[in-house]
Parts: sequence; structure tokens; C-alpha cells
Amino acid sequence: MPKARAVSLAASALAGAALMTSLPASAQVDPNRFLDQFEATFGKFEGYRRSGAKGICAVGEFTGSAEGRALSTASAFSGKPVPVIARFSVGGASPKAADNARSQRNMALQFNLPGGETWQMGNISAPVFGAATPEQFLGRLQSLQPDPATKAADPAKVKVFAEANPEVLLQGRYFASQPVPASFGTVNYWGVHAFAFVNAKGNKQFGKWIFEPAGGTQGLSDEEAKTKGPSFLFDDLRQRVASGSVAFDFKLQLAQPGDRIDSAVVPLPDDRRKVNMGRLVIKSVAADAAGECLTITYNPIVLPKGVEPSTDPMLSARAAPYVVGLGRRLGEGAKQQ
Repeated sequence: MPKARAVSLAASALAGAALMTSLPASAQVDPNRFLDQFEATFGKFEGYRRSGAKGICAVGEFTGSAEGRALSTASAFSGKPVPVIARFSVGGASPKAADNARSQRNMALQFNLPGGETWQMGNISAPVFGAATPEQFLGRLQSLQPDPATKAADPAKVKVFAEANPEVLLQGRYFASQPVPASFGTVNYWGVHAFAFVNAKGNKQFGKWIFEPAGGTQGLSDEEAKTKGPSFLFDDLRQRVASGSVAFDFKLQLAQPGDRIDSAVVPLPDDRRKVNMGRLVIKSVAADAAGECLTITYNPIVLPKGVEPSTDPMLSARAAPYVVGLGRRLGEGAKQQ
């Protein structure tokens, strides 16, 4: 097993094991129950990730800025390039999800930092997550589970749950308001959770980050999306990376006193200042369905010194299902499409 893969597996397993015994009551959803429900709602595709199944590996470099160093002691911001293992994917459990739909895109990152330290992220193309709490997320999945007779979700159950939990509709409404992304490299990716950045004096600055494409965002019209077909993103990414045109600025939006930092469905106010923490440049893309990211979980609580999690219940609750999901994939034979 390559060293980077072994390190990522160990980091995720340790983080998951610690959190499974220390989560607050609001985050204690049994990870097996959660994954079982995910499979019941969206289908089981053996060997694939239960979310973001259709994806591709890439590698790049991140170079931190002086602004980043002022806010955090994390070695990612040293100013020296650090290697990054990235995974771009289309949202959903199906490895044949359509590229030309108004749906989620993901950019998961692992920073391989000095001294064997790692930093993992799961960034999505929406400023909000799909639920505010683990129990709400589980309830949403249950409401969407297809009826065995009709092979479709019961509209009445979906309606009742959504009316009682309006937060679960926010992400879908956002995607419906946006064009189909023209490329993995031309869409914004949000971290959605708040984190604390700790400087050399021990001062903490909470914020939420966004990776903004250096060349700006680019969407497709409905007609353009139809002509692109359902599987255009992978070749497009390879072509753009080969031309040296895929890079993202890591912007941290700074929270102010009174801002909500414990919810993944409440963005920070638009007028909060953004600081450029550095630039990520994608250098190459895997030629096939292999690549270094195949067994990385991209667990968002695997953090370096100088970055700390918030009390967002969805953030802490993601750790254990990621570890359990990895175990299932390895047992089935890990794949990606």
C-alpha cells in the first residue's frame, strides 16, 4: 500500500474512532443505520462511494499566502508548495450519474503536509449542506426511500417531512437556480462548515471557506448542456488541466461575533470579508478509474494543527459513516467511475 494511502486510512480511522465515542447526543446516529438507509434510498452500487460515486482522481499543489500564515499556524500556509490529492465527482450514489444535470459537484482534497500530517476536506458546489442535523438528514433519506410497489418515493411523505424540516430544501433550490457547470474547474466549492483558524498567539478566527476558480465560474445553457451529453466532465477536466487552466483560490470568509458558526445550512452573511489563504493548482488527472484517491475517505475532521472544528453537529457526525463506508467499499473491492 502506498505511504500516502496508508497515512490517509490511518488518519481517518483514528478520527472516526475517537468521534464515535465522543459525539454529542445530537450527532449520535449509528453509522451502519445511516449507510443502510442511504443504500435503501439511492441504491447500492458495490465498491463505490455511497455519495459522489462518479468521480476521478487528480493531483496538484497548494501554496499558502501571507494572509493564511497570519490567521493560522497550519503548515499548509507556509508559502511552500504542498502536494494535494484531489477527487472531483458528481453528486449521488450512482456511478452513472449524469454530468449535464443541475446537481451537485464535489471537490475533495487531501493536503499531504510535512511531518506526516494530513488535512482532508469535502467541498461541494453549494453554500449549504442538505440538512442541519444528523437526525434531520436521516429523516430526509427515509422520506425519499422508494416504495417497493411503485419504485418511487411517496410524494405525501416527502411533502410532510419537508414542510416540517424546510432546511432540507435549501440545497436543492440552490442547484435549481444555477446553470449546469461547464467544468469541474469552473464552479465554486464551499466547505459549508465553520472552522477555527488558530495563529501563533493562540487567537482563533472562525470562518467558512470557498474555493473559487481562478478563471471565474462558467455555466452552460440548457441547450448547451444537452449537447454535452451525460459524461463529458472527465475529458473536459483532463483537457483543461493539460492547458494549465485549472486553479482555485482558497478564500476564507471571516465570521463576526453573533454569526452562526454551528450550522451547515446557514451561510455567513454576504458582506463578511474574505481573505485569500492561497492557491490550489491542479497538475494532472488520472488516465483511468484508478488513482491515489481511490481509498481516501476525505473525512472533514482530519485537520492539521492550527485548524479546529466548530460545534456544527453535521461536521462531527460525518466522521463515523465515512470510516464505515470505507470498510464496506474495501470489502466489496473499491471502485470509482
